[in-house]
Amino acid sequence: MTLVAGIDSSTQSCKVVIRDADTGALVRQGSATHPTGTSVDPDAWWDALLVAIDAAGGLDDVSAIAVAGQQHGMVTLDASGVLVRDALLWNDTRSAPAAAALLEEFGPEAMASRTGSLPVASFTATKVRWLRDAEPENAARVAAVALPHDWLTWRLLGYGPGDSPLGPDLDALVTDRSDASGTSYWTPSTGEYDLELFEAAFGRAAREATGAGSAGSADQAESLVILPRVIGPSESAGTTVAHASIPAGVVVGAGMGDNAGAGLGLDAHEGDVVISIGTSGTAFAVTSEATTDPTGVVAGFADATGAFLPLIATLNAARILTATEAILGVGHDEFARLALAAAPGAGGVALVPYFEGERTPNLPDATATFAGLTLDGSTRENIARAAVEGLICSLADGMDAVRSLGVPAHRVLLIGGAALNPAVQAVAAQVFDLPVAVPEPGEYVADGAARQAAWALGGSRPGWPVEVQATLDPDPQPVVRERYRAAQALGSIPRP
Repeated sequence: MTLVAGIDSSTQSCKVVIRDADTGALVRQGSATHPTGTSVDPDAWWDALLVAIDAAGGLDDVSAIAVAGQQHGMVTLDASGVLVRDALLWNDTRSAPAAAALLEEFGPEAMASRTGSLPVASFTATKVRWLRDAEPENAARVAAVALPHDWLTWRLLGYGPGDSPLGPDLDALVTDRSDASGTSYWTPSTGEYDLELFEAAFGRAAREATGAGSAGSADQAESLVILPRVIGPSESAGTTVAHASIPAGVVVGAGMGDNAGAGLGLDAHEGDVVISIGTSGTAFAVTSEATTDPTGVVAGFADATGAFLPLIATLNAARILTATEAILGVGHDEFARLALAAAPGAGGVALVPYFEGERTPNLPDATATFAGLTLDGSTRENIARAAVEGLICSLADGMDAVRSLGVPAHRVLLIGGAALNPAVQAVAAQVFDLPVAVPEPGEYVADGAARQAAWALGGSRPGWPVEVQATLDPDPQPVVRERYRAAQALGSIPRP
């Protein structure tokens, strides 16, 4: 049996799955927690990775490995490979003014055309602009800018500062197209860095890494910032040398961003729309053509297979249900029972669920609104149902935005903890106009990394099966979205 490992290095934790490269069968797994906060020492990720690998039984019998990581974060290294400062994560919003400044400097049409997306505080370009302006002494030390998964891949291979076996070879940094597409200085349609945009953001010129052992990293007189070399989905970043708990000779894949990892883990192909209901929500689709949206609603990312991954994100998803459960004083099971007991349209009650403001649509100061309340309609059942309908309608709006760019859509893959809620499944069938498949719960981001590891090892994309728990045929109930749109039109009371 040939084994491969996939890593999901997320904001909250590191998870490792080890699978049979031929069948995809799960052999073992492990995990470890990450520190909280939006500015984190990447060494904590490395420590967690080693703990998670150990918890998964080690890598001595593993032939290949790949890392899927949280997108957008900024990892800065000096010429000796030492971390310049803590990494700024995707959810660190201190760079919001920098995002606005970059958008003003280049304009939405140009930014969408050049990078597939409009800069927001999550994206790396805005974070390097913030570093330039807020911490100029640190900015002056920067010799390379990497993403979280890039840095972990580099460390896995044996590179790093101090006593790392291969030393601080910055030209050995690699990334993949999916994670590069979330920087706002890489162009999905061409597959190349937009070095003019990076220089405008950081105030210093940059170049792409030239590969391990090249002469480039030894000559820093040019003061060019090194950006990781972008390699293809099936390419290997190299093989490990023995260090820490890592054995020698393990093939290391290119890695990927977390959403692309989920798409690959689900074996999504063109025509699939993945809707993930976590604390926040995402809706993304696989398409063969690059997309641009100058409104900024849809981010035109690349995926982990050579295709593209237009995506929307919402700030409010499963937390909508949690908040309404607290209002009603019930647990998950009773909440689902109440919601299923109400008719579509919730007796006229509608919830616009912007509890934490919203990103899609871009309403950061909005609040949630219950509308359509009457003496007869204000039942516990209708309130529960309205919460579920608000959740699904919000994601349906996002899916519509993706499809409006000409992206083909034939099936919805509904994942995340809330996807198992029977009321969520029932409303999804009534709102989405496509068949809905609910895969069995799984670590799909880590699974995507494992698939990529097998791909790098064997040369072909694995066709591992994905078990589906439920398949739902469309059961259109137009009243649901009609009530939701009417409530949206009322607006909301701004956040105090």
